[in-house]
Amino acid sequence: MKDERKWINYLMIGATLSIMAWLGIEESKESSIKKEKTYAIQNISTQKETNTIKQEEEEIAVHEYPKESIVDEYKGYDVTAQLEIPSISLKTYILKNYSTHALNISVTKFWGADANQIGNFCVAGHNFQNKNMFHDLRKLEIGEQLFISDHLIGKIPYEIYRIYKVEPEDVSCLSQETDGNREVTLITCTSNSEKRIIVKARELSND
Repeated sequence: MKDERKWINYLMIGATLSIMAWLGIEESKESSIKKEKTYAIQNISTQKETNTIKQEEEEIAVHEYPKESIVDEYKGYDVTAQLEIPSISLKTYILKNYSTHALNISVTKFWGADANQIGNFCVAGHNFQNKNMFHDLRKLEIGEQLFISDHLIGKIPYEIYRIYKVEPEDVSCLSQETDGNREVTLITCTSNSEKRIIVKARELSND
């Protein structure tokens, strides 16, 4: 009887050890599978990051613009960019900070995104009849081009797509809803100063 109990105990111990060994193997397999999955996920993430960086670099390479030398100051005022409109022979500095005094010197940034950044870069100027003001803005036509050159990105071409007049209180032209594109809005007064002339342009496609 005692011998039978011993054998039974041995069998139970042996079975327990076998089960433990099997569980250990299964656990090892599961751990190995988990490691393989984790490694695969990490590889996918790394590949995605690499592809994203490569795509961004390609986009930057495609969208390189010619650089031009631009002064930092004009008559004591900080310059943010230069505006060129060939069809009316206008080439003028855009002053960085809008003020009554600055407007008497040159056109200025009035509102919105910075020069050549995504958004609506709004530029205001008097319609004074001199070389660097907006007197001839009224002569522009849809489809004509203008150029904005800045210190950071370079010289970007824009195409005029809308010209219209508004009441002085109408500020809808300052909207920054551009669907992720670069836009420029030029603003000046009519000859009698009763309305505002608005010229809107968007970045000329590279396609």
